[in-house]
Amino acid sequence: MKILVVEDEAFVALDIQMGLEDMGVDVVGPCMSLSLCLKTIEEKEFDAAILDVDLNGEKVYEAAERIREKNIPFVFHTGRAHCENLAQRFPQVKVFVKPTPTPKIYDALQALAA
Repeated sequence: MKILVVEDEAFVALDIQMGLEDMGVDVVGPCMSLSLCLKTIEEKEFDAAILDVDLNGEKVYEAAERIREKNIPFVFHTGRAHCENLAQRFPQVKVFVKPTPTPKIYDALQALAA
């Protein structure tokens, strides 16, 4: 399984990447900016994605829409538990509040991809 990781905090991105790699996952990214994320979505193949909501002040919504258009499952991983806009815009997408253990996120993505 290839998972796109979108996270602007270097330590969090590295933790997720290493956790996924320890589980045998091929990690695409991590993408630390919206522009890199959008470019990666167009240029790389992946089976699922973990998206931070706020990338250095930019919302990840455009990237989420593009991933959804490709019918690729994804989850949000955010430090902002009160994202009303998020729940309205993406009601079916699971939201994990930081810090969530990587295996828990991975299990959710596997279930969505099945």
